[in-house]
Amino acid sequence: MWYAIIGTDNANSLEARKAARPAHLARLQALQDEGRMLLAGPFPAIDAEDPGPAGFTGSLIVAEFASLAEAESWAAADPYIAAGVYRETAVKPFRKVLPAA
Repeated sequence: MWYAIIGTDNANSLEARKAARPAHLARLQALQDEGRMLLAGPFPAIDAEDPGPAGFTGSLIVAEFASLAEAESWAAADPYIAAGVYRETAVKPFRKVLPAA
């Protein structure tokens, strides 16, 4: 099943985000390589593709896991949590409707 993982950033976490980004992306790439990634990306803090020093307010990952518990465990091990980027994460089941595959 698909699961949406929503990470909400701590204030002033841009430098920590930049430092932890390679490890964060490596985990996402592994999901992509396994064919389990639907989409992933950050929420810019301002209405811009590159928010510059304004940074980001969080991230969204939609990926396939065997269970909610597995998705929660995967999310809890995100390098952004260890680096203090995310102040909280939410994991919710997600049902893809469109576009039809």
